[in-house]
Amino acid sequence: MSTTSASITCTSLSFVWSDGTAVLDGLDVAFGPGRTGLVGVNGSGKSTLLKLIAGELAPAYGTVRVTGEVGYLPQNVTLDTALRVDEALGIAESRAALHAIEAGDVSQTHFETVGDGWDVEERARATLGELGLGHIDLDRTVGEVSGGESVLLRLAALLLARPDILLLDEPTNNLDLYARRRLHDTVASWNGVMVVVSHDRELLDLVDQIADLRSGTVTRYGGNFTDYEEALATEQEAAERMVRVAEADLRKQKRELMDAQTKLARRKRYGQKMYENKREPKIVMGARKRAAQVSAGKHRIMHEEKLTEARERLDEAADAVRDDDEIRVDLPCTAVPPGRAVLTLDDLELAHGARVGSFHAHGPERIALIGRNGAGKTTLLRTIAGELEPVGGQAQAHVPLRFLPQRLDVLDGESTVAENVASFAPAATNNRIRARLARFLFRGARADQRADTLSGGERFRATLAALMLAEPAPQLLMLDEPTNNLDMASVRQLTSALESYEGALIVAGHDLSFLESIGITRWLLLDGELQEVRPEEIGG
Repeated sequence: MSTTSASITCTSLSFVWSDGTAVLDGLDVAFGPGRTGLVGVNGSGKSTLLKLIAGELAPAYGTVRVTGEVGYLPQNVTLDTALRVDEALGIAESRAALHAIEAGDVSQTHFETVGDGWDVEERARATLGELGLGHIDLDRTVGEVSGGESVLLRLAALLLARPDILLLDEPTNNLDLYARRRLHDTVASWNGVMVVVSHDRELLDLVDQIADLRSGTVTRYGGNFTDYEEALATEQEAAERMVRVAEADLRKQKRELMDAQTKLARRKRYGQKMYENKREPKIVMGARKRAAQVSAGKHRIMHEEKLTEARERLDEAADAVRDDDEIRVDLPCTAVPPGRAVLTLDDLELAHGARVGSFHAHGPERIALIGRNGAGKTTLLRTIAGELEPVGGQAQAHVPLRFLPQRLDVLDGESTVAENVASFAPAATNNRIRARLARFLFRGARADQRADTLSGGERFRATLAALMLAEPAPQLLMLDEPTNNLDMASVRQLTSALESYEGALIVAGHDLSFLESIGITRWLLLDGELQEVRPEEIGG
């Protein structure tokens, strides 16, 4: 792998969606050797930038110049379930040719296909082993592996291709705690060019620098995400001090302008009185009046200019202070009295073999559902939501429930955000829907964006808004890997939103720091059967 010459250069890069929504406008940025964490609020264009670099999208204007081979892991990995594992890894032809040669077929075509890849099977198995997929046979089909395993399978294919540049978009999505550790090891050992978009702060603490994409420009910070947060906190303290200084200066300029106007008014009254009493010759008084008017005009202009400059300094200082809005949720009828039954699982047995058994949830419990990829967490939630039939037993919800799935496929892509929410609350007026959407940060024209143009985090907020604003209001809310598509600011927003939610909550996830932040009261491990565990028993 050649790493020293690999690079990415974007010049005057602009991109606009088909509905006219601009994502990037004249962006200049370059990436060289080393690991870069690309951060920014949802909708700032992080995923779009990676797609432009990977050639998945074409820029409206500007250029993307890439030196070296690129490997790209998209945010939502979709693999054909009928593919064999070796096909997904991109080694099927080399492997078939190798087997043919071993069987005695010495056709020149086979040798050309194999090339220098005589160890292709060994490398493939070694790479799968390093990612915790050593148990997966090369002849199995993709449909036999879990969603998290398919992400690692795609990553394994990239590593086998030995690219010079690796682009990772939310690579820990759908990965369990064990798989995340494997991915972290891969990132830590990477020595080429890497650009990673992630909300996983443990992963971002492995990078060499942070590139913050905000308001169409990129600001670089040396060090990992923890260093970035410390630098940002220092910047924000300085910016807030500058705002206070600018506000004080603005108040001072307003006072001085008022004082000057008062003095000039007094002089005018004195001059008028002298004129009326005719205490000086008319020609002298006229000259004095004209001089006073000129002087008053100069003073007024000077103080108004100072006031304008003070306002500009305040605006500039205020622009440097970040204002990452918070989602606000204050829904009626979501509170569940303590002890009231919200969910009963009776001798439940799921598809794919997981046996849950019997379980009771009461309000307003907050339950974390954890387990390895493929253990059946999503299957359990979908069964509770009524989307799947159980193999045996039953699941019964005793209160209105809503389910936020991993794939965020609840919304109609061709409809606007407001139209999607209206479909969940048909009795609500347009004004009420828009007022509610503003609390989920979709204000004004943003509520009229089509769902298929939203970023991952925006789509999550829109889906959450649709479910939370649905009628009747949910008293049991189930979330499947909710932080998958969120940036760090959005994770904080979600945490804040869930703090004000008064119903019962079940969250399937692997992000322990997030689960701890939302006040989980019970931890359930699904591993063949459902069992309650203590937080200290959960290992990575």
